[in-house]
Amino acid sequence: MKARLFLCLFAMLLSCISCIAQQAQPQLQPLTFWYEYTINPGKEEEFLDLVKTVGQPVRDKLMADGVVLAWGVETPLLRVPGNATHLIWYAVNDYAGVEKVDTAMRAQIAKMEEEAAKSGAAKKGQKPAAGPMAHLGEIADMSKVHDYLTRDLVIGFSSTSPAGSLPFVRYNFIQVKPGQGADYRKAWEKYNKPVLEKLAADGVVIAYGLSVEDIRTDGDFTHYGWYAVKDLGSLDKVRAAFIADRDRRSQEEQDAITHLFVSVQDPDASRSEVVRSLIFHVPPPK
Repeated sequence: MKARLFLCLFAMLLSCISCIAQQAQPQLQPLTFWYEYTINPGKEEEFLDLVKTVGQPVRDKLMADGVVLAWGVETPLLRVPGNATHLIWYAVNDYAGVEKVDTAMRAQIAKMEEEAAKSGAAKKGQKPAAGPMAHLGEIADMSKVHDYLTRDLVIGFSSTSPAGSLPFVRYNFIQVKPGQGADYRKAWEKYNKPVLEKLAADGVVIAYGLSVEDIRTDGDFTHYGWYAVKDLGSLDKVRAAFIADRDRRSQEEQDAITHLFVSVQDPDASRSEVVRSLIFHVPPPK
């Protein structure tokens, strides 16, 4: 998606999801829910405090229960006028998981709103403390909020994910031509996935995937490839690996690959984004 999104990643999901992927018979295709916010200048720390007091207890509890696979908060590496400044995301196995998170978050917010209202009643004449939604309205431009729900069509993980990391994630957003989605996925899996698999095996890439919006919103993209790394220097290694993969092929094959990808997408609509993780929670290793 863009600095306004997301950003799946996601979901990045790491050790817990990797274990599930190895054990599950059907191919793992987790859903990632993204909340995209534009935070007012100078209010960034207040926003993170709000995340930690309102949403974190809910998502951590659901992660301990096995509902949430991973969750985090991201911010774009590059500031782009008009784009979001922060993203909250969480990954689940299915829509039932989305409903459980939504229900739990609504209950948490209602509880905190009630507690805020009672705070003023306890002392006559004292103004009640602002509830979480009013507080969010003070620190964010709520007219620019955008939610996304994405699904990983393909997802892979490194077996050597660094503990306690705050990954950087690169997203490559693609506008695939109508009716060409299956062809684009086949090309991606044939030419891009092997490179990323090798990088994951070598510990350069923490996680990677090919994703789509499961519920289409503004149509800015149809697909996005993504990969998470432990530091920005690893992006150089990913770039070098892709260059080496293409260079080892004949000029005829290189031209054929280029033609294949260009033929199924709108190159002018392609764009990229790199985000840094401010919060990144995955289950502890078992």
